[in-house]
Amino acid sequence: MENTQSDILTVDEAAELLKIPRSSVYKLAQQGKIPGQKVGRHWRFNRTTLLKWIAGELHRTPSDFTKG
Repeated sequence: MENTQSDILTVDEAAELLKIPRSSVYKLAQQGKIPGQKVGRHWRFNRTTLLKWIAGELHRTPSDFTKG
């Protein structure tokens, strides 16, 4: 399956998808807790991969998600 541009998310789009603040997306990505790739100075996320990650993490409630 080929990725389209809409499959690749920015930090803002990932934050919206995950319903968490941008700062939490940056923090989780830097800690390797969410799947993402740094491209130059910018983080990018695959929508399908994030959705699969969410499905696997639903049973957990890490404090990282509640911090802004």
